Amino acid sequence: MSLSILSVGTALPPSRVTQAESVKIAQAFAGMKEEQDDFLPSLYQHSTIATRHLAFEQEVVCDILQGTRGSGSVFLPRSDSDHPGPTTQERMQHYVEQAGPLAVRAARQALQESGQKPAEFTHLITVSCTGFSAPGVDVALIKKLELPATIERTHVGFMGCHGALNGLRVARAFADAHAGARILLCAVELCGVHYHYQRNPKKMIGNALFADGAAALVGAPGDNAGPAWQVAASGSCIFADSEPAMTWNIGDHGFEMTLATKVPELIAQNLRPWFVQWLANNGLQLEDIASWAVHPGGPKILTAVEQALGLDRDATAVSWEVLAECGNMSSATILFLFERLRKRNAARPCVALGFGPGLTAEAALLL
Repeated sequence: MSLSILSVGTALPPSRVTQAESVKIAQAFAGMKEEQDDFLPSLYQHSTIATRHLAFEQEVVCDILQGTRGSGSVFLPRSDSDHPGPTTQERMQHYVEQAGPLAVRAARQALQESGQKPAEFTHLITVSCTGFSAPGVDVALIKKLELPATIERTHVGFMGCHGALNGLRVARAFADAHAGARILLCAVELCGVHYHYQRNPKKMIGNALFADGAAALVGAPGDNAGPAWQVAASGSCIFADSEPAMTWNIGDHGFEMTLATKVPELIAQNLRPWFVQWLANNGLQLEDIASWAVHPGGPKILTAVEQALGLDRDATAVSWEVLAECGNMSSATILFLFERLRKRNAARPCVALGFGPGLTAEAALLL
């Protein structure tokens, strides 16, 4: 038995900013004048992200770009460049207000495409690493989509960019255990809530990569003979002695990420040995994989995966495409890749790969 993916839905916040606008926003928060700053334009250009979406009202974005304060938002930059920005409580309040509606949009699209009735759903899996609240996104989905009050809920939290792959593992277990299961998985991330305000080149790298978005899929028990995409296996590996390379902790002024420059090197060195063995355990070799859904954590991470596995740019084209159009939306991003690959009838077997704190690699095999 495997998990059959019946549909995928995605949603982006309405505020869309270009690369040039993202640079201006970064300069405003860092207190840097355009004529004095060479670092930020170069950083954002090398991110390869052309556009991204942020879960802030357009009035707030305009205030930041124009140096005005009409919105009165606590997220506006201060004249003191050393100010750390809103408190974690203020950031979480924004998450509470914005995460639920965005998740509902993605999930409603997935439900409509699947043809499944809300009353038929037995399991709900939510994924997020950018916010906490209870009752939270799960309850918002139940109420707005009119899912059963008896639906069994599971939350995958604080696992970073590979969180949706962890959610898929849970969904597959439910599908294996319950012949009549109907599963809704929804990942929502508001990375912009944790924008770093002070001048710190390492923190600015995170600002340059992340964006906001939500995605959902509907799953049910299936078998490998059906036409639908099937999640047939999953795998996980923590690279040795890599814990400090990528961290994600709760601070007084938002969640704080550590992203060491050696992360791509660690992936390049450690991914292939584990991955080749994992494929062999599932009766496959590298050359058997027909399509790839590699989480675009950033251009250097994608390049490291290509080098480690001997992939050409065509193999990872959809990852570069989503990175350019949407940025890194943390856990939701993998499901954006699924949506595009399924619509394009990408060849299978397909492998999904994601990376997160640990330093951990997560994989899923889709047939």
